[in-house]
Amino acid sequence: MENNEQKQERVILAGVCRGLRDVLWDTTDESMKELGELVKTAGGFVVGEMVQNKADIETATYMGEGKLEELKAAVLALDADVVVFDDELSPVQMRNITDFLEVKVLDRSMLILDIFAMRAKSGEGKLQVELAQLKYRLPRLRGFGIEMSRTGAGIGTRGPGETRLESDRRHIRRRIGALEEEIRELKKHRSLIRDRRKKDGVIVAALVGYTNAGKSTLLNTLTDASVFAEDKLFATLDPTSRSITLDDNRSVLLVDTVGFIRKLPHHLIEAFKSTLEEAVVADILLHVIDASGEEMDNQITVVEQVLSDIGAVGKPVVAVFNKCDKLDEYPVTSLESDKRVYISAKHKKNIDKLIEAIAETAPGRKTRVRACIPYSEGALVNELHEKQKVISEEYGENGTVMELMVDAKMYDKMREYIL
Repeated sequence: MENNEQKQERVILAGVCRGLRDVLWDTTDESMKELGELVKTAGGFVVGEMVQNKADIETATYMGEGKLEELKAAVLALDADVVVFDDELSPVQMRNITDFLEVKVLDRSMLILDIFAMRAKSGEGKLQVELAQLKYRLPRLRGFGIEMSRTGAGIGTRGPGETRLESDRRHIRRRIGALEEEIRELKKHRSLIRDRRKKDGVIVAALVGYTNAGKSTLLNTLTDASVFAEDKLFATLDPTSRSITLDDNRSVLLVDTVGFIRKLPHHLIEAFKSTLEEAVVADILLHVIDASGEEMDNQITVVEQVLSDIGAVGKPVVAVFNKCDKLDEYPVTSLESDKRVYISAKHKKNIDKLIEAIAETAPGRKTRVRACIPYSEGALVNELHEKQKVISEEYGENGTVMELMVDAKMYDKMREYIL
């Protein structure tokens, strides 16, 4: 009998605290806690952590020599399988640390990519993850010596797999070129879909926010979408779209996007730009915020920075403060937004207020009117039924008397018939 059950890997977290002014790019208690959550999401078990206070990172070894000695002793004492570093390691650092520690070594970027590989369900999502992993691992192939010589799975080994990564660089570059071409074709297809949406007058609202803020839960609450939602980082990767109809008959397409996270390197943002494009082309943004978290303000800053990086600024924003059921009072922040709503997506609290805020912020808001359309204007009556919301209709002496919700363009077109 063979035991195929995968052993949960024992992980030590490591980082260097440099005392940076911008704490979002430094190793702090919060970033290490988040790194531990990422390990948990990837299926690992944290057995220890080590942080060195040092003004500068060592070019060759990331940590100082003495601290690496301590880290190696901890690996042996705690029987650790993996060491995960809170920053992105250079190829040289990866190689030197792996040779010294003689265990699997990952950095924050690799761990995030590994989770992406685990979470991606759509064909495009899998292509994007594979492309990002290959591009990231190509200059670091030498540093993967130990874990790549092992068979089986584990943290950091999802995605392209050993065989592809151990083959010659020319083959990997060819694969990268092929993946880029496939993604370009998918991008063209998605662009056509967006053009059709625009032509049909569909309003797009993108749900953006820090990972685990509750975007997928909110999408489920608003639309009964049955989207996978879990109390883990990056529970969903692939964008999911569901439609809702507002009271004035406007159709709004809600798009759930991948969550943001601190210390997300620019090349990773670039790699998943097509996944994040929905936020760039959206008519409005629903910025979902975990109002119960101690790091709320820092998480808001991270989201705003990433939105700026991908060019999704200058749009109407509804700030959706989620998980308010855990609070005694609503939070105060300096966040700039067009509307603020305090909700609990899980307990469906104040969802009606959120829908009102979307209706007030989304373009093409409709006005309630009463009009008498002459019987000779039958085509206009048909158009009103197709594109506007008809509240009531009766046949009068001079024409069809209708009570409607109409957009500004239609209001001008039928102005002479308005009572």
